[in-house]
Amino acid sequence: MTFAEACVLMEQALTAEWEGESEGTGRALDMQKRAIIGYEKEVAHIKKRIRALLRETGLVAKRGTVDADAAPGTEVGAGCLSFEYPPWYTSAEDAIFHETWGLAGMSEWFGSRYAESSSAKIIGDRIYFLEAGAMRLMPQTIEADRREQLIRALLLLSPEERLDREFHEIYMLDGTRVTIFREGLAKKGLDVVIFRRYIVPAYTFEEQAARGTIPPEAIPLFKNMVGSGFNVVFCGSVRSAKTTFLSTWQSCEDPALEGVMVETDPEIPIHRLMPEAPVVQLLADGERLGKISKNLMRSDADYFILAEARDGIALDTAVRIAGKGTRRMKMTFHTRDPRSFASDAAVEIVRSLGGDIGDTALRVAGSFDYIFHFVNLRRGNVKKLKGVYEIGIAREDAQGGADRIYVHEICGYNRAKDRWKWTYRVSPDKRAIGEEENPEAFHAFEIGLKELFNRGNLS
Repeated sequence: MTFAEACVLMEQALTAEWEGESEGTGRALDMQKRAIIGYEKEVAHIKKRIRALLRETGLVAKRGTVDADAAPGTEVGAGCLSFEYPPWYTSAEDAIFHETWGLAGMSEWFGSRYAESSSAKIIGDRIYFLEAGAMRLMPQTIEADRREQLIRALLLLSPEERLDREFHEIYMLDGTRVTIFREGLAKKGLDVVIFRRYIVPAYTFEEQAARGTIPPEAIPLFKNMVGSGFNVVFCGSVRSAKTTFLSTWQSCEDPALEGVMVETDPEIPIHRLMPEAPVVQLLADGERLGKISKNLMRSDADYFILAEARDGIALDTAVRIAGKGTRRMKMTFHTRDPRSFASDAAVEIVRSLGGDIGDTALRVAGSFDYIFHFVNLRRGNVKKLKGVYEIGIAREDAQGGADRIYVHEICGYNRAKDRWKWTYRVSPDKRAIGEEENPEAFHAFEIGLKELFNRGNLS
């Protein structure tokens, strides 16, 4: 018996069981639907019945090779047959369930082996998992009819989604974001299904230092920066660890303070990071964020988090909130050059809401204190803090000079030497902010920065 034949046999047997029960087909459909969506109780029940049916029918299952589906089984004793299930499944019942009702070959990505993989893709019949920083083509495939079945199953998670749409974005029960491009947007026969999840084993500076993302000697400095109440921006490309660093920074925040976090996607689990902290978590972007921005500004929260400022409305909201004197603001932003952060953000704001780019850039620069720039070094898939910059406004002088934006590098990463170089610089406006917010933490930060600078000069 082939694996495909075993799947058909089990499906027929289970369907006959369900239809034979008093509640009939309705119960069967409901159980299948909940199992397909991923509810543990229903999944466990179906797997248990598959396991029992295998015993009752005398089928012997063996873990096979990559080409298991093409290989017939062999006779095992009198009247017994065996079949081989593909090696990417953990057991015979797991294989039959996912091949018939579940996630097919994608189920391996949800297992322990790929627990730290943040992304996977289906492109046509091919399946890719992100591994060691690169998308790897997997041996399992998914044919057109099974792919369509999987897409329809995923859409059960959002009943309001119309099947005839060309684009869908939904969330699985575990928070995994699924983006679907169907024929019309995707080429014929090349439907695209992208799975993305937020993976961070531990939200600590120590864990990130162990991974080589940040210098271990700077851990006390960063903790004192959190305590000093600075407004910070974490920038970099996709998968450069900026959101991870934001989460780590936030986990060191005073849990007694009230916060508001606005995300476009539910990525950062603040309620798990800080289970006792009074942090309101909202999902909004674009027009929705614009509608609630006035309410946010009237909020009595001690700080705000904009998990990802994607457009001018989000950036303008951050600038206006900071203009009220709000401290401890945290935000991520995509930009190639952190030195151009103020002007890049100003362009987005003006594009969305109008205004003068120069004046808007000054407002942006005056809203934040430090920029952290992260990169993903493709060779070895290593995330690195590339630089830390102090940002602000140098006010017009007595001679009538105009206000200007300054961006000072206080930390830079040397890739050739694999080390960070520090510069001791604390502008008067940062000193005023730190001493007003938390003098003890600020003075410890200043001493730490001076020590890092001196240590670098001695080496």
